[in-house]
Amino acid sequence: MFVLQDYATAVIFCIITMLCWGSWANTQKLAGRTWRFELFYWDYVIGVVLASLLFALTLGSFGDAGRSFADDLRQASPANLGSAILGGVIFNAANILLVAAIALAGMAVAFPVGIGMALVIGVIVNYIAQPEGQPIMLFGGVALITAAIVLDAMAYRRLPGQGTSRGTLGLVLAILCGILMGFFYRFVAAAMSPEFVEMEPEKLSPYTAMVLFSLGIFASNFVFNTAIMRRPFKGEPVAPAAYLRGTGRDHLWGIVGGMIWAVGMMFSIIAFGVAGPAISYGLGQGATMVAALWGVFVWREFKDAPRGTDRLIALMFAGYIIGLALIIAAGW
Repeated sequence: MFVLQDYATAVIFCIITMLCWGSWANTQKLAGRTWRFELFYWDYVIGVVLASLLFALTLGSFGDAGRSFADDLRQASPANLGSAILGGVIFNAANILLVAAIALAGMAVAFPVGIGMALVIGVIVNYIAQPEGQPIMLFGGVALITAAIVLDAMAYRRLPGQGTSRGTLGLVLAILCGILMGFFYRFVAAAMSPEFVEMEPEKLSPYTAMVLFSLGIFASNFVFNTAIMRRPFKGEPVAPAAYLRGTGRDHLWGIVGGMIWAVGMMFSIIAFGVAGPAISYGLGQGATMVAALWGVFVWREFKDAPRGTDRLIALMFAGYIIGLALIIAAGW
């Protein structure tokens, strides 16, 4: 299988993760004008599974390092298979809340609050489990990102109409998403071998872990998304038959969105072998800044905000950029 060898390349992979995780939600924006997010999400999950299998059967099956996907799957212990699947279940619960928060509050709020909280929780949880990197720099970066989350929430509350129940619900869903999202990566990381060249017996390669993770998402979606279709956060209940009435364009955006996100996740856990889980996850979650850039400058989600809000947004970006720089420097 393909394996990274140096930290600099791992950082590049994490930056690609950041771009993918911060950009996939644009596909929901593009599809959302005519296509409910609950229906979009079915296609998104299909895209994640398809991309995971594609990686496993290509990069995960060729080369001399580690084990091929088929061999790795055969030798894995049930506990490690279950851990990767559980990571997918937890992620799916969090991600559905994120998609709902985007529909209610926009990308410029849902990502900085939800994924920002996930970054803080995830870095702490993963560092405790596997301490790698300079702790002062790592947690200094986390502190700055925490401040950026607060600034973004303050800016959001200045928007007209955000004191309504709909605006408050979007913010609450983003917070709940962040709490859950901060824990999923630890279960995936725990299932993988810490060394990808001379792999630990019964542990998983990143490619096998990604496939099991995606299957956890797919299986749990029949519970989580079906429940939300019956009792949605916004609008009327959605009948399952509505999925079949979507156009090819509607379905395509969801599948593309899922595949973009899966590329980011795959690159993150490939980098895990060199950078360690705390840095790999924390840097990838710089996606928050990327999504906020899309939301502020492309979708113009703060165009109706009162004067002075732009200063809060600028400080938010500064906090994220400096915080991410410290997280990167923590691993050198």
